[in-house]
Amino acid sequence: MSQFEGKVALVTGGTAGIGRATALAFAREGAKVALAGRRIAEGEETVHLITQQGGDALFVQTDVSKTSDVEHLIQAVVTTYGRLDYAVNSAGTEGAIGPITTLSEDGWERTIAINLKGTWLSLKAEVAAMLKQGGAIVNIASALGMVGIPGLTIYAASKSGVIGITKAAAIEYAKAGIRVNVVSPGGIDTEMLDRFFGGNQEVKHQQGGMIPLGRIGQPEEVAAAVIWLCSDAASYVTGHNLVVDGGYIVQ
Repeated sequence: MSQFEGKVALVTGGTAGIGRATALAFAREGAKVALAGRRIAEGEETVHLITQQGGDALFVQTDVSKTSDVEHLIQAVVTTYGRLDYAVNSAGTEGAIGPITTLSEDGWERTIAINLKGTWLSLKAEVAAMLKQGGAIVNIASALGMVGIPGLTIYAASKSGVIGITKAAAIEYAKAGIRVNVVSPGGIDTEMLDRFFGGNQEVKHQQGGMIPLGRIGQPEEVAAAVIWLCSDAASYVTGHNLVVDGGYIVQ
């Protein structure tokens, strides 16, 4: 019997990419899965993918940059399932891209609101829901929050912030039995990466060849890291930044 059997996992940004892969991974492990996102059709599709395999899933339309939406999300999860054991904060956007002199204040505010404020708001509400029994939280940052790349100054700032929030929260709630870790993916084959490369598959393939392992990663590979961090196998791990990037940042 899996340790996740009968437990409840929440995945924000669970409608596509890394978030969807993580939601499906939790369901395969036997967890009841709540997923949040802004796009209803994709949320319902993810729920269908889980339930057709015998799993139990709930979708709550959510804009993580809004306090009221996040509070409604957590209330819906606790009302439906009675508890919250695991949470993965995967909602995010690449935001505004371009030289720093061309970027607008609106671009800054939108990217920071979703990637950084949204993670902070989600983390606050998830911790409150876990205080009675403990739990594990994984935030999704990025390898680009650790190294520089032209054109992504705002995105890098937001993801660096997620890493910082994780470390502080891990210390604050260690004695409450809540572990907080972060996964920093590199180039992963998602819609976001396609948008970054302008849909040019040849360029994406070339970029994959520059990674030491010789390829772009898959969402399921990030999901596997998340599941491990939530598992009892990682019971002595908190405040850790697990980089899943094929060796990109160490070269």
